[in-house]
Amino acid sequence: MGKDDRQDETGTQATVFGVEVERMLDRAQDMCRRHGARLTQQRRLVLGLVLSADRPIGAYDLLDRLRRDTKGAAPPTVYRALDFLLEQGLIHKIERLSAFVACRHMLHSAHECDNHLHSAQFLICTKCGHVTELEDSQIVHALVTATQARQFSLRTSTIEAEGICAACA
Repeated sequence: MGKDDRQDETGTQATVFGVEVERMLDRAQDMCRRHGARLTQQRRLVLGLVLSADRPIGAYDLLDRLRRDTKGAAPPTVYRALDFLLEQGLIHKIERLSAFVACRHMLHSAHECDNHLHSAQFLICTKCGHVTELEDSQIVHALVTATQARQFSLRTSTIEAEGICAACA
C-alpha cells in the first residue's frame, strides 16, 4: 500500500497509510483502548510501518523509516514501541529472522485470542524470505492438549516452519 505525508494538528509530519492499513490501525487503537492501553501516535506509526512492509521488518529498518517522519527517533523509541505492540498481541517476532510482522489475523478479523492464548504459526521461505502466517486451530488444539497433559499452562506459542514457498518451488 502506498502512503503519503501530511501534517498533523501539531504541525509535524505524519505518515498516512493506505485505506486497509488505516482500518487495521483504527482496529488496533480500539483493541488497545478496550484493554486499558494507549496506542500513541509513535506506536501507531511503528505498527503502520510493520503493516506496510512487504516482508518481516527488523528494528533498524523500522528506525530508518521512522526517521523519515520523526526527528530524533532512536533505537529505544523503536524497541519500546515494538515491546508494547508485542505485549498487546498486535505483532509477532519471527525469531529466526529477528524481524517483526503484524498479527493480521487479529487486525483483520473481529475476534481476539480466546483464553488469553496468543498462538501463531509461520511458514518461512528460505529462498525469498516471504513469511505466511497461519491460524490453524488444529495445531493450536494439539499444542494445548499436549501441554495440558503435562500440567503446563500455555500462554503464548509461536511456531516457525522453514521451507520453500510455491512461488520459489
